[in-house]
Amino acid sequence: MSLKPLILLGIESSCDDTSAAIIKDTIILSNVVAGQEIHTKYGGVVPELASRAHQQNIIPVVQQAIAQAGIAKEDIAGVAFTRGPGLLGSLVVGTSFAKAFALAQNIPMLDVNHMYGHVLAHFIGGEEKKKPTFPFICLTISGGHTQLVLVKDHLSMEVIGTTIDDAAGEAFDKTAKLLGFPYPGGPLIDKYAQDGDASKFVFAKPNMPNYDYSFSGLKTSILYFLQKQMKENSAFVSEELNHICASVQQTIVDILFTKLVKASKELGISQIAIAGGVSANSGVRKRLLEEGQKRKWDVFIPEFQYCTDNAAMIAITGHYMYHQGLFADQSISATARLTFNR
Repeated sequence: MSLKPLILLGIESSCDDTSAAIIKDTIILSNVVAGQEIHTKYGGVVPELASRAHQQNIIPVVQQAIAQAGIAKEDIAGVAFTRGPGLLGSLVVGTSFAKAFALAQNIPMLDVNHMYGHVLAHFIGGEEKKKPTFPFICLTISGGHTQLVLVKDHLSMEVIGTTIDDAAGEAFDKTAKLLGFPYPGGPLIDKYAQDGDASKFVFAKPNMPNYDYSFSGLKTSILYFLQKQMKENSAFVSEELNHICASVQQTIVDILFTKLVKASKELGISQIAIAGGVSANSGVRKRLLEEGQKRKWDVFIPEFQYCTDNAAMIAITGHYMYHQGLFADQSISATARLTFNR
């Protein structure tokens, strides 16, 4: 006798992407993401504009996800949504929709921690897909977070290292802004770095205790460096753009992997994964493969579509929560600063 497949709706609205996904057990049937172009002209995400755009996008995105999955809304057994962390106004839109949908369909809700979603994106897929075994270390890197996570089970994780100030993704984006790139500039640094000499310029590499990170000193180092060079040669950035980007990217990657290697050695763990928006960076991916080969690591890199914010990762987390009976009720509220352990 076969068990009926578990079909869930996932909702992600933590920042400026409105996303909905349908998952059937661990297989993603649809994963629809609506971005918000409006922030480009402001050089960063404007929270009020983001929440308004979510309100416009949420219903069409969910409708599209259900249609693409080829199911009826009556087939959905539960709705998983991002409770936090993130921008409060954005989170409220997703949370409110999830509550209304669950109430209308008389199905349970699953309040997902966004950061768990990034880690558990590695478990999307059928039995044929290679997945990490426990325990493993996941380097989770995004615009708002930089964390080394010890993953003991699907829903048992511990942050063993984190940034004490800025995130790695923020260092990329702020540097991009200094170079005159439009928002988001991180991917453009990656693009120009491909044709640059990463050893040409040297920047500060703050060394924090234990497994923690810091990127504010690096940002200051880059700012002062560019100011000094531009005084001497106003065309410096345009003439040296590829080399600047390559050097900045290598510096950030070096900082990230110094702590990852340290954690792997000291904890005796060779199952290593990356996750989050910055895990789409080619320098990060290349270094993980190089270190993996050198250190005999078993490495795991998420598909590009599951790196940046998306509802598929929320849906897979909801899948494991559902099987453990971790349901929310209608009194649940969005939490901008949701801690990792909840």
